[in-house]
Amino acid sequence: MAKTIKIKGKMRVYMLLLVVLGVLLGAFNVPIYFLNVKAGIAVSVFVILYFIGLLLFWVYIRANLLEELVSFATEYGQVQKQILKELRLPHALLDENGKILWSNAAFENLTGISSGFHRSITSIFSEITQDKFPKEDVGNGEEEYSIQFEERYFRALIKRIDVSEMIQNSSLIDTGSEKECLIGFYLFDETALKIALQENDDQSLAVGFIYLDNFEEALDGVEEVRSSLLLALIERKINKYVASIDGIVKKIEKDKFMLILRKKAVAQLKEQRFDLLEEVKTVNIGNERALTLSIGIGLGGLTYAQNVEFSRAAVDLALGRGGDQAVVKTPGQIQYFGGKSQQLEKNTRVKARVKAQALQEILTTKDQVYIMGHRMGDVDSFGAAVGIYCIANSMGKKATIVLNDVTPSLQPIVNMFTESSDYDKDFIMNSEQALETVGNNAVLVVVDINKPSITECPELLKCCKAIVVLDHHRQGEETIENATLSYVEPFASSTCEMVAEVLQYVENGIKLKNCEADAMYGGIVMDTNCFVAKTGVRTFEAAAFLRRSGADVTRVRKLFREDASEYMAKAETVKDTVIYRGDYAIAVCDAAHCKSPTVVAAQAANELLNINGVKASFVFTDYNGTIFISARSIDEVNVQVIMEKMGGGGHMSIAGAQFKDAKVEEVVKKLQETLDEMSENGEL
Repeated sequence: MAKTIKIKGKMRVYMLLLVVLGVLLGAFNVPIYFLNVKAGIAVSVFVILYFIGLLLFWVYIRANLLEELVSFATEYGQVQKQILKELRLPHALLDENGKILWSNAAFENLTGISSGFHRSITSIFSEITQDKFPKEDVGNGEEEYSIQFEERYFRALIKRIDVSEMIQNSSLIDTGSEKECLIGFYLFDETALKIALQENDDQSLAVGFIYLDNFEEALDGVEEVRSSLLLALIERKINKYVASIDGIVKKIEKDKFMLILRKKAVAQLKEQRFDLLEEVKTVNIGNERALTLSIGIGLGGLTYAQNVEFSRAAVDLALGRGGDQAVVKTPGQIQYFGGKSQQLEKNTRVKARVKAQALQEILTTKDQVYIMGHRMGDVDSFGAAVGIYCIANSMGKKATIVLNDVTPSLQPIVNMFTESSDYDKDFIMNSEQALETVGNNAVLVVVDINKPSITECPELLKCCKAIVVLDHHRQGEETIENATLSYVEPFASSTCEMVAEVLQYVENGIKLKNCEADAMYGGIVMDTNCFVAKTGVRTFEAAAFLRRSGADVTRVRKLFREDASEYMAKAETVKDTVIYRGDYAIAVCDAAHCKSPTVVAAQAANELLNINGVKASFVFTDYNGTIFISARSIDEVNVQVIMEKMGGGGHMSIAGAQFKDAKVEEVVKKLQETLDEMSENGEL
């Protein structure tokens, strides 16, 4: 071994240096002889002895030196291996498929595996799959992920280690032309950091507002002394509730409160489903109507001012959805809680008068008036559009209704206008025609919808600087922003009811034609299911106004008569209904041969509510590659929140959703899972 192993590097330089020093000493010996012969002989003897010693060292000691060097290198490698094995940083070595080849003691203690564990890393950390490994020649060969194992949080560093160069000269392994690699897997414990960040986040500020929805209505008929007591009891309950979550509440108006609380307290309120909403209703000192609250909370903003802005938007959204609910708004999410009670109708029509005057002021300054509803317009949206057309026409403005597809159920009413000589050919336009003719001084009136994405022509919203919104649906996350005038009344039975009230406050009055009165009256009839659902005092007053204006009940009824095929499809749907969880009627409507499948499904959903014990009904129908859900209830279940969970919306008792490129069985299963989840969480 001593003959085959050669010394190189700095050690070789040190050995050669001894020889060079001997040669220099011999050369230095020559001039010494000229100075002193005896001294020269002495130096020569020393040089000879030096070379003899150097030779003996090279021959005998060199072998021992090499053995010591080899022994040191071996022990040094063992020390390195021991250090890696006992390093407190958990790490492991994987192959390209994620199989564990080697792991240190810290990794084994953390995961509970043994040193002979040679299974995939995914069996320990389910989040770490092979597709998350660093790719060759992509980035710096490293990937980082945040993972959780048991109750601890880690930052996982996955590093690609190229071993092709290390094994290319091996006599045992042939790498071929492909590059071989190993995967280094390192775990950095960030549990303490996560806890610290979470605690800091929990202490961040959240701002909220509490509004009393029906303060004036609840005090109506209550003695003056008792009204003060009622307000004091409500205020005491709110103060006590907020104090229990370590928050601060300040009364800013007689029926408005401001909240200051921590983000952690908001999470606690979510877990309790904002039970303050129900607690306030128990306060009763003789008032006929229970007080309800609207709560809006904003958090997660970059500044305190932004949180206040979020909270104001949240409470406005809660009020716009009918009140008696809480809304939590963050930069990327809006959550709804409550909203189980019916919105109480307000008898006063002051708001309708104010909105009518504002609408006239807007129309006065505009040259063109465009009116549109939602996609696949129904009788309510078209009837409301006709009412707005009458207002614009009475003011001498050019008005156009934007309508793309006329459904079979709407066709008889549309025909009354298209076949009449009293209306121009451009009385109704499609989206393309509206976009071509719209000018710079045009106003767009949107009826029966406040979601821009499902209007007849979303692009038209961008072309008109002035936008007016009239709707009776509860507002959701998506709303028409920057509307010049917004009139949203969730308690109204239909948009036709709202427009009928506005018509009565238009200056100089408006004389409706029979067909116009029929269209609006038909919208009320359809949305109230013949004055059965969501019908209040103002609904009958609006119907009476339209009746006086020329609406004929018999004529309207004939417009809505069904074909025999539709009646049979509806009967078959009711026959095959399944009662889910004992409370929910679920059915699939096969209306492929019907002119209006969605209308048949909606009618079937209404029929199912007549079954004793059914709290809500859901009817599915497949139409033009889209699955439609018609959801109905009476007063026990809020179908709006159920449909919102599934991406739809609507009213508390009338709602729906749409699913493109889906199968009926999949959507039915999704509904059942939603009902199960909401029932377990107490949301129904």
